[in-house]
Amino acid sequence: MKKTFVALALIVLLCLTPVFAQGGSDAGTSGTLRFGTGGDQGTYYGFGNVLAQRISSETDTSVVAVVSAGSQDNIEMMDMNSYQLGFVQTDVMSYAYNGTNLFAETGAISDFSTVAALYMEQVQIVTLDPNIKTVADLRGKRVSIGSSGSGVYYNALDILGAYDITENDIKATYQSFGDSVDALQDGKIDAAFVVAGAPTVAVSTLATTHKVRLVSIDDDHINRLLSESPYYSPYTISKDVYGTDEDCQTVAVGAVIIARDDVSEDAVYDVVSTIFNDKEAIAQSHDKGRELDLGFATSITTVPYHAGAAKYFEEQGITVPTK
Repeated sequence: MKKTFVALALIVLLCLTPVFAQGGSDAGTSGTLRFGTGGDQGTYYGFGNVLAQRISSETDTSVVAVVSAGSQDNIEMMDMNSYQLGFVQTDVMSYAYNGTNLFAETGAISDFSTVAALYMEQVQIVTLDPNIKTVADLRGKRVSIGSSGSGVYYNALDILGAYDITENDIKATYQSFGDSVDALQDGKIDAAFVVAGAPTVAVSTLATTHKVRLVSIDDDHINRLLSESPYYSPYTISKDVYGTDEDCQTVAVGAVIIARDDVSEDAVYDVVSTIFNDKEAIAQSHDKGRELDLGFATSITTVPYHAGAAKYFEEQGITVPTK
């Protein structure tokens, strides 16, 4: 009797085990793809959730958006097969693939491929202090520069470095978008770096009750930054986004979806085809849908594309590099 009970229990357990947890190329065709996004107040999660729901309802591929710590966490969790898809910044993706910067100690992670670049993520330096007008004014201030080791952290160091400001020249805190906004609101910090597609929920929420200011980066320092870190692009955030007094001149990196190499070609094809065939409908659910563009989607050169993505883009007359 005891042996029979144990055998039955094992059968039930195996039946309940999600296919995606077992790994392999079948993930996404007979199981659910877990999609690592970002914090629940960031653009990654909001937009990722819209995409996941659309893909799941329109195709045979089931996708669920998962709240995460962002780019680095998504790559590391994908490496362990806890996630099969992930949002990443272009710079962090390159760091992982080449084993540099925040992946220098752990080594390269290269068992993933590009799915598509979707939109630009702006470096937003947010403050409520009218006396902070330039990046140089951050010297000696209490500044949140993102979670330690995160993509935001390295972006912040890049921007500060362009002004010859080091981490030791500010009173640094290491907080997520949501925690940074709470700290700004409570007067615990003077400014915060937020790297996400604008409008960002956390900043928009703050702007409903406070006069938000975005700190611009001047032309000379943008040029200096680009000469040392070419993965940035100049970007202007309109004053209409958060109701600021003037447009903000800053820089941006790309937001990219990546997939584990062993996710099936059919599943990744479902992901890409849904995003770009349904982009008008997606835009009605999230502002970032308006930025979807095939030219930008296929512009990544640092990490090869997944075969499923390449198949869709080939149908659109665009050839992308694959492994």
